[in-house]
Amino acid sequence: MPILWRLQANILRYGELKKDIPHITHKMLTSQLRELEEKQLIERTVYAVVPPKVEYKITAKGLKAIPVIEHIMKYGYELIQEAGIEYPPKI
Repeated sequence: MPILWRLQANILRYGELKKDIPHITHKMLTSQLRELEEKQLIERTVYAVVPPKVEYKITAKGLKAIPVIEHIMKYGYELIQEAGIEYPPKI
């Protein structure tokens, strides 16, 4: 879900995704990107340049998942509010 969420409005490179999802390991990000591509939720474009350039974008099929993600997020925020937890937390 975090990957699809970030790709809904932008085409991003691997490094941009890794930077935007700081707690994900390289292995997990690579695995998730491959799985999302295999399921045709994202599209991977490789450019023949040096150094290699790879971009990821969400597909029409992937965009169909965004309303579901929004619904889950809304429910999560409601649970946080009901529990009296301050969100976002003050650091």
